[in-house]
Amino acid sequence: MRRREFVSLLGGTALAPFTVWPVYADAPDDCSVPVARDDGWPVASAHDDNLIDRGALCQMADRLAGTANVHAVLVARGGKLLFERYFSGPDEVNNRKAENIAFDAGTLHDLKSVSKSVASLAVGIAIDRGLIRSVDEPIIRFFPELADLRSPEKDHLKLVHALTMSVGLKWVEATPSNNYDNDEVRMQMSLDPCRYVLGLPVTAPPGQEFFYDTGALTLVSAIVRKATGRPLDEFARAALFEPLGITSVEWARVRGDSDAGGGLRLRPRDMAKIGQLVLAGGRWNDRQVVSKAWIEASTKPWLKATGTYFYGYLWWLDRSVVDGREVRWIGALGRGGQSIRIVPLLDLVVVVTAGYYQDYSPQAFRLQSGIFRDVLRESSSSPPLGGECG
Repeated sequence: MRRREFVSLLGGTALAPFTVWPVYADAPDDCSVPVARDDGWPVASAHDDNLIDRGALCQMADRLAGTANVHAVLVARGGKLLFERYFSGPDEVNNRKAENIAFDAGTLHDLKSVSKSVASLAVGIAIDRGLIRSVDEPIIRFFPELADLRSPEKDHLKLVHALTMSVGLKWVEATPSNNYDNDEVRMQMSLDPCRYVLGLPVTAPPGQEFFYDTGALTLVSAIVRKATGRPLDEFARAALFEPLGITSVEWARVRGDSDAGGGLRLRPRDMAKIGQLVLAGGRWNDRQVVSKAWIEASTKPWLKATGTYFYGYLWWLDRSVVDGREVRWIGALGRGGQSIRIVPLLDLVVVVTAGYYQDYSPQAFRLQSGIFRDVLRESSSSPPLGGECG
């Protein structure tokens, strides 16, 4: 099957329901009201926003506290952080299990495939600065040392195909069901990960078909390094994170290159900054960090993905139906329940982190998606919504 089911594809962007974990309970009189910190986020109680029902969101968080291994839920609207709730429970840190972590605003969290969307922003900045000419650059041009892998089909591979998951190379994505028998593990164990990826057989013309492929991000990471003279994590730190006031970052490397497919760790507040940056057309605090043109291009539905989903340049695009209305959103989604969802029409950013890295069940995915729908449902004063992602 060429197009994998979305739950498997995202590696468990899902939360297992009905599992009770110990939680940190916020005091009733300050239920989930964000605390002002020196991190650039203006904060306000959801009581100050006529769109958000803070009481209902607090009730939602209380229910999650008793039924799911959710680690954080944050809501920002109108450029202000309105709702912030942290919990406790087991986690994985760099693929190693960690028990009983008490999460708070200062705790770094594995982003998994949310890392891909952040890498897209770094690519956009490199293009804005003329370090990469365009998304139409042939991939093989960046790898003269791999000229022996050239073929008429692979000569047509472009950067845009890596950004849209349409490279057309044979790839088995890592899932719990295939354990170590997958291309992601084999790629990371190889002496030259880029050679491994570009050496895979061609299964379809590039750009023709969506097929989720973390190996494409290995190529993206190396291209950024070759174009900018710095590994992706270093380039992103200077060009993206520092302008956003993101000071605490970890980005793992594989064979010297940043793991753009899933190695980034950020705090949930900083995940919300990434969402706000996209929502604001590439601006943060009156500074244009990445061009509006790149934001528009990268969040455009370039390719039909699975189910109702479309795919941009490493961003997911979909719509949720709430009370009979369609709400279009842009998403960065990662294994275990990590997500940044952006709703332009409502000026809204919703961040969720969780610890369900091995749960691929449809029921679990529905619970994770339900958190986002609950936030939308409490947008009681929302304007008329509709339209198609495509």
